[in-house]
Amino acid sequence: MWVERLPRLYDPGPEVTVNEQLLAFRGRCPFKQYMPSKPAKYGIKSWVACDAKSSYAWKMQVYTGNQMDGVPERNQGMRVVLDVTEGLKDRNVTCDNFFTSYELGRELMATRNMTMVGTMRKNKSSYAEINNRNDGKPTIVLDYNLNKGGVDNLDKVITAYSCKRKMARWPLVIFSNIVDVSSYNAFVIWRGQPQLDAA
Repeated sequence: MWVERLPRLYDPGPEVTVNEQLLAFRGRCPFKQYMPSKPAKYGIKSWVACDAKSSYAWKMQVYTGNQMDGVPERNQGMRVVLDVTEGLKDRNVTCDNFFTSYELGRELMATRNMTMVGTMRKNKSSYAEINNRNDGKPTIVLDYNLNKGGVDNLDKVITAYSCKRKMARWPLVIFSNIVDVSSYNAFVIWRGQPQLDAA
């Protein structure tokens, strides 16, 4: 119910970021993940779509591991992006190489009139337009760098003002994240409201 309400309260801008969030947790949980690239290393993973500028969490999905039959999911990155951006049209999605694929880009454009900027592995890269700057970086790289940090910024701000405590039960970890994200989303909505006339 909480996830269903998130998109109703905020209309994201033209740039949307899709990435993963890891809630630090080392206790027992059937879908605990190990992610060496994250500061916490162990925890509960969520997929998040947020506004690239404000970091409003527009849609979230907890990753509960492999399917019921134990078979790893095929094209998971594509499925996740399509799920967490469902309901959006005419936006640009920024994501990393886990999600990026030609098939995803084609599907987003055909069904939702959405574009995508993402990283790809070296062996799949192709020519990109170079900008006028001295460093010679392609324009697409600058666009990616500008919009990739939406979810990372969300993690940063909710960590600074968190209600989380050391917990041994994973449902409480998810619940405290719901409270943290709700608090930040409420702040974004409040900040975006026009100032009332003092008179």
